[in-house]
Amino acid sequence: MPPKHKVRARDIRGMSPEERLKLLREMQVELVTLRYKASVGTLTNPGRLREVKRNIARVLTVMKEEVKGARGGAEQG
Repeated sequence: MPPKHKVRARDIRGMSPEERLKLLREMQVELVTLRYKASVGTLTNPGRLREVKRNIARVLTVMKEEVKGARGGAEQG
C-alpha cells in the first residue's frame, strides 16, 4: 500500500532500488485508480491526485539522480 502522505526525497534515497521500484509501481496503480474515480465522479479527495503525482515525480527524480551519479554526473559544458 502506497503511503497516504508526502514522501520525502531523503526517505526515498534511503530505500534500496527494489523498494523504490515497488513504491513507484504502487503509486502508479493508485494514480490510475484515482483518475478512474475522478472520471466517474466518486473521488472523495481530489487533492490526493496531485499528491500522488508529486510523489511519483520525487521517486523518478531520485532514481534518475542515481543513474546520473553512477555515470559520473552531468557533463559540464
